[in-house]
Amino acid sequence: MKLITKVLSTLMVSSLATVAMAQQATNLDDLLSQLKQGQIAQSEQNKQREAEFNSRKAEQDQMLANARNTRDNAIKMSAELEGQFQNNEIEIGNRTDALNKRMGELKELFGVLQQVSGDLQSKFQTSVVSAQVPGRGEFLDEFAQSMGSSSKLASIEEIEQLWFELQREMTESGKVHKFSREVVAADGSKAQQDVIRVGGFNLISNGKYLEYVDETGSVAELIRQPSSRALGTAADLTASNGQAVAFSLDPTGGSIISLLVQAPNTQERVDQGGSVGYVIIAIGLIGLLIALERFIALFLVGNKVKRQLKTDVASDDNPLGRVMLVKDHNKDADTETLELKLSERILAEVPKLTSRLTMIKIISVVAPLIGLLGTVTGMINTFQAITLFGTGDPKLMAGGISQALVTTVLGLVVAIPMVFISTLLNTRSRGIINILQQQSAGIIAERAENEAPAQKGA
Repeated sequence: MKLITKVLSTLMVSSLATVAMAQQATNLDDLLSQLKQGQIAQSEQNKQREAEFNSRKAEQDQMLANARNTRDNAIKMSAELEGQFQNNEIEIGNRTDALNKRMGELKELFGVLQQVSGDLQSKFQTSVVSAQVPGRGEFLDEFAQSMGSSSKLASIEEIEQLWFELQREMTESGKVHKFSREVVAADGSKAQQDVIRVGGFNLISNGKYLEYVDETGSVAELIRQPSSRALGTAADLTASNGQAVAFSLDPTGGSIISLLVQAPNTQERVDQGGSVGYVIIAIGLIGLLIALERFIALFLVGNKVKRQLKTDVASDDNPLGRVMLVKDHNKDADTETLELKLSERILAEVPKLTSRLTMIKIISVVAPLIGLLGTVTGMINTFQAITLFGTGDPKLMAGGISQALVTTVLGLVVAIPMVFISTLLNTRSRGIINILQQQSAGIIAERAENEAPAQKGA
């Protein structure tokens, strides 16, 4: 390689020298003379290189011989190693057969132990007992790895340890135990607290439910706690001194509670309705305030009318008294005139008794229509999400569907009570108006009876 490099460098030098001479020549004769001299010099250099190559030929032959010897030794060693490898394979097979024959039924036992250790390891990852007894999974990891290797068998101590862990898990699952450990609060702060473990099901502290996080080996409060009914039983258990108390138990070890706390509460469901939902709620509150005012007003007016029915002295603080005052103010009027006067007074009292009842009825009709508007808007949003992102992820469509359903529910929740309230208030107002009409008819009949003898005498 060095020789080839040297030859190439010499040729490059010669070429450069020829180019230099060509540049120095002033005419063709000078150029021809310079080329001739260059050929003579190049011939001498070639002879020198050829002599140098021949002198190193013996060295190249020796290097070739050494390489051939190295190759022959490597081939011989490869054949020896291949034969040794085949012998080792045969030996390993013979020893494996002998080991299987000696193990017999123990091989099935070790297979069962490996399966049990794997199942127990997955159980420990979610068991709340691990919050009180940490580090149980380390032994199972080492045991499962050793059982997975065919070169190592389980020892008596390891089998007894596995049995002990099974027995301890079963025993602790039937106990209610209090212990102290660090708890991560919902705001991220950490504090040493007394934790109560209810069997292998739940952890509570200070009346709140906790969860065991296997990845970090920590115990943390649930970000959202279950209903007040469940929290009440947790508080009772925390305050108990060994006596039996009722407790809301999660038999799945916390899985059901974790799902329940993810369900949206009333405020979150209302928020899902969006602006349309808030408009419906606002209209419902307005209708409720109007209905409350009408209930109070009609209740007071009804009581005054009932008191007026029990006396003949007319009072102007109630509709019936004002109707009766018409008779007192028109003692000399004939029956037809009095009838007209009473009708006029009753017609003047009706708007006061039926005031704002129409608004309640309108709200009972408009609320479900607004809910339908929210339904259509929510479905439009859903179809837009489907157009943009497809149907691969249902969560992208959940917002529009939630708005559609929640607004419909809110519209019905407002409309149904408004219908009953409107009917009830109309019934009360119509009852008072009927009393006015009945008393008016009685007054006219009384006046007609008084006029009849006078007409006969005339």
